[in-house]
Amino acid sequence: MVQLRFLTGKHSGSFQRIAQFPCSIGRNASADVRLEDPGVWDRHLEIDLDSARCFVLRTRMEASACVNGQPTDQTALKNGDLIEIGASKIQFWLDPTRPKDFRVREFLTWTALLILSACQVALIYWLPW
Repeated sequence: MVQLRFLTGKHSGSFQRIAQFPCSIGRNASADVRLEDPGVWDRHLEIDLDSARCFVLRTRMEASACVNGQPTDQTALKNGDLIEIGASKIQFWLDPTRPKDFRVREFLTWTALLILSACQVALIYWLPW
């Protein structure tokens, strides 16, 4: 559903996919996304999906974070936003969509058209002129 791309720190260059919300980010071993970079608190922030189907970032009382260079306690996240937590920089992305496989449906459609055409040709030869 969502992926975080780590731009700096120990996880630099890697991705973390998030499918369950709320998702906690911090130094603690029980955090959903664990960061051990300088300036990261045990339970630094949380990303949640609110009732308006919007992703919301909420920091803990003692922690601070910046989204796109602006300090914030709570903000709605958009695709491509840059989250700064201590020395870590994380980019927020929506997961790429995967196209559905329509091969079976397409095969059945062409088969039905072929059968329909064959029935029409058979009717033309069967009906008397």
